[in-house]
Amino acid sequence: MSIKISAENVKELRNKTGAGMMDCKKALQASKGDINIAIENLRKKGLALADKKSSRIATEGMIESYIHIGSRIGVLVELNCETDFVARRSEFQQLAKNIAMQIAACQSVQYVSIDDIPENIIINETNIESNKEDLFNKPKDVKDKIISGRMDKRLKELTLINQAFIRNTDLSIDDLIKEHIALLGENIKIRRFERFLLGEGLEKKSNNFTAEVTSILNK
Repeated sequence: MSIKISAENVKELRNKTGAGMMDCKKALQASKGDINIAIENLRKKGLALADKKSSRIATEGMIESYIHIGSRIGVLVELNCETDFVARRSEFQQLAKNIAMQIAACQSVQYVSIDDIPENIIINETNIESNKEDLFNKPKDVKDKIISGRMDKRLKELTLINQAFIRNTDLSIDDLIKEHIALLGENIKIRRFERFLLGEGLEKKSNNFTAEVTSILNK
């Protein structure tokens, strides 16, 4: 017996997921009208489609900027897709804005993905973990397992796509991108980003009134 799905339910699911009308209707029928199950099924379907599209070349897109309140943090991020048509879509542009805000919020993030981390950085981080005092008396196999776990966590801390999305922590940035690949039908990649912190790298001015007065008197 087929479940009768109302147009209102289809519209609600579409608004929540961005999926096509027919996909929403089929997902609701398969879930017997349960919208939460339908959302999960659409998400799984979207991730599967995204994996198939991930090898496509993406050279179009946009460069998005974000300046945090107070103008002390600025971000530039290049987000690529396959066509200019998708680059003009509001969903793609909102994705770029969300990613730029994510970069501003995650100060520890330095790379897009683990594949982008230089080998010397990985070696250095491994050496730091290997020489921590709590590992000195551990058996080698236990020590290696602990180091492996800590390194996995540390490298994920450094990479953008492994961060929990600040607007929905149930999703990673990687999940967010894959959902948009499924929604827009094109491969989407974060190519690069740059974060600017006001005064970063500059020697902070330290006002020493006594030294300043002494200097003037000695002239």
